[in-house]
Amino acid sequence: MTEEILNKRRRLLRNLVVMAVADGSLGEREVNLVADRCLALGLNEDDLRQAIEFGLGDDAALELPAEQTEREALLEELVRVMAADAQMEESEKRLFALAAVMMDLTREDVDRIIDKTINTP
Repeated sequence: MTEEILNKRRRLLRNLVVMAVADGSLGEREVNLVADRCLALGLNEDDLRQAIEFGLGDDAALELPAEQTEREALLEELVRVMAADAQMEESEKRLFALAAVMMDLTREDVDRIIDKTINTP
């Protein structure tokens, strides 16, 4: 795996943790989802630990990708994290909406991404 791909995957994992703690807690389902994604991304325990430290830190913030396909993939991942604990908190919704606006995605783009994510097992 190249260093660029490794860094993108680490950034994605950090973003997932940021969303997971956006509601002020890190529930068991969210932890499991983030840990599963860590393994699926080919990352290790140290990467997971660093992502959690980042997400819990005072400077935690989403790191938005530049490429359109990566932006949509990030929003899909964020929807999964938001839904992991079966409760979509207002703080999670605001963070998601802010990310979509910052990435210049239209309401139609967001609706399509949410529909695609929710309807994909």
